[in-house]
Amino acid sequence: MIATTSRSAAAAVPADHPVLRALLSKPYPAVMGVLNLTPDSFSDGGQFIAPERALAQARRMIAEGADIIDIGAESTRPYGSQPVSAEQELKRLQPVLAGVVSLGVPVSIDSMKSSIVAWALDAGATVANDVWGLQRDPDMAGLLAARNSPVIVVHNRDRADPAIDIIKDIAEFFTRSLEIAAKAGIPQGHIVLDPGIGFGKTPEQSMRALARLNELAVFGLPLLVGASRKRFISSVSPSEPHQRLGGSIAAHLIAAKAGARIIRTHDVSETVQALRVAAAIGDRR
Repeated sequence: MIATTSRSAAAAVPADHPVLRALLSKPYPAVMGVLNLTPDSFSDGGQFIAPERALAQARRMIAEGADIIDIGAESTRPYGSQPVSAEQELKRLQPVLAGVVSLGVPVSIDSMKSSIVAWALDAGATVANDVWGLQRDPDMAGLLAARNSPVIVVHNRDRADPAIDIIKDIAEFFTRSLEIAAKAGIPQGHIVLDPGIGFGKTPEQSMRALARLNELAVFGLPLLVGASRKRFISSVSPSEPHQRLGGSIAAHLIAAKAGARIIRTHDVSETVQALRVAAAIGDRR
């Protein structure tokens, strides 16, 4: 269990940004659709490099029930991804982002570079999704405070260490991130926490993070979980990424039961259906 801290009362911090309030207002978790503008993402790398295909996929996910679209132009897969320059990342985003914003749902920018996040916010994105939780780019927290932007703080590690208590590590990471956010002036009501399933974790640790997700309620902040098509599923049921829909839905339903309020997925229609049916059944107890 996580050691008791000053947050142990677990009082929920109210979302005080309109985008977050809208996402968190549903009786079931909001669904974030993944749009990768990359050649090397683990699941759908290369499928949406062409701007017209990327826009078509965004339209499809919105029609299927996505509440927010998460756009990324640099793969952060644990194995085999190549870092790209800010110039290359921007080159991938420029033909697509404004068109997705025009579709009318909130857009989050999945980037660890403050310069890219600043450009995306100027272009109409409203949420920053930082896979290093404000701890990699020293300018990120100050930028988001100045722009009054919500941020998804994702737990990450440079490498997996199977010997550690992963929930303790996640909690310590979040504590550091929240200290950085507070020092920069980011309101707690603008923050969502993501345990980073698959990031710097063994498959066993990813499953433990899901199994013990409710312990992270100690922070009093909304939780986002993105287990979609992740490698841990194959450790239980050998499969390629596109064959992991069942495992993804199982993990996301468990996360929702444990308190996750946003689910990040490649498979929007199936995930929306699963979350709505689970919520409907729960209402009939």
